[in-house]
Amino acid sequence: MPASAPRVALVDYGAGNLRSVAKALERSGMSVDVTSDPSAIARAEGVVLPGVGAFADARASLAAKSLDDAVLGALDRGRPYLGLCLGLQLLFDEADEHGTTPGFARCRGRVERFPDHGRDGARLLVPHIGWNEVRWVKSGNHPMLAALPERDHYYFVHSYRPVAADADTVVGWTDYGGEFAAAVAKEGIFAVQFHPEKSQAAGKRLLDAYAQWVSSCR
Repeated sequence: MPASAPRVALVDYGAGNLRSVAKALERSGMSVDVTSDPSAIARAEGVVLPGVGAFADARASLAAKSLDDAVLGALDRGRPYLGLCLGLQLLFDEADEHGTTPGFARCRGRVERFPDHGRDGARLLVPHIGWNEVRWVKSGNHPMLAALPERDHYYFVHSYRPVAADADTVVGWTDYGGEFAAAVAKEGIFAVQFHPEKSQAAGKRLLDAYAQWVSSCR
């Protein structure tokens, strides 16, 4: 990996799928430190928070290792944050999975389970698994948006989705039983509900854009 490669911390809190995420980040030209060390997160130029599984379990694991404070500290210092799946959901005020669990409260709203039926009344299969189109909101001024097409297809695996209280933070929309937020962004934050590491060329385009963003913040 070239010395000029952006250095990112891939947060390891026991959520699985780290190897595939790390490999995808490396393919986009980043130097990746898979770490559960808060000091390594503090040193990194960018922070990636992945995750699969339950919101409450992830929140507890992050707190037990003091990784929640490390991630929030990196956000406060302006380190570019990329959230993947649970890494998006944890940004919100709370989630209703297995009772109410507070999140990081960096995005207003909550994470809720998909309903049993879509808006057309048809039975909705949960979890939502497979490819779906994301429509990017190109009017935003986040640095990653300029590098993304108007629409692209990504791979989703999830039973819960964010319900944003502030629509201005939503930069990507998709439809499954009704439209929902597939991506959110604000200063220092870009997070997606789908899995870029499983999304082939579309996922690489997004991770390439993240690498460029981290480099531009040096």
